[in-house]
Amino acid sequence: MPGIDECLLEAMALPGARGASLVDWSSGLALGTAGDSPVGDHETTAAETAELARAAAEYESFAPEVGGAGPGDPAGPPVEDLIVTTRSGYHVLRFVETSFDSSVFLHLWLDRADGNLALARHRLRALAEGLVLR
Repeated sequence: MPGIDECLLEAMALPGARGASLVDWSSGLALGTAGDSPVGDHETTAAETAELARAAAEYESFAPEVGGAGPGDPAGPPVEDLIVTTRSGYHVLRFVETSFDSSVFLHLWLDRADGNLALARHRLRALAEGLVLR
């Protein structure tokens, strides 16, 4: 089970990966970063992506309340992932289920010409499931 640094290094090994981070969407702080940032500053990118993640996780249009979590119901984040497509790249935000408040996500920035969006999404899911947060 990889920790934050190992997880981000594995994400950076994906084809076309330009940058990766683990972000707390309730505070907007980067808990770990690797590679480049789209704006040249990982903290700015973390704060901006946290706004997007917070909106998706909190607005009922994206994550309708289904009642209380009963047996067999997932207790983690209401959204699995977000994909933002730009002219030059892809941003994949994968929410991570944690034993505390599940308010973190992995952000992977991919080059559009070299990245494989399907592979990145599949690999981020596996990384999020195996990530150990202490």
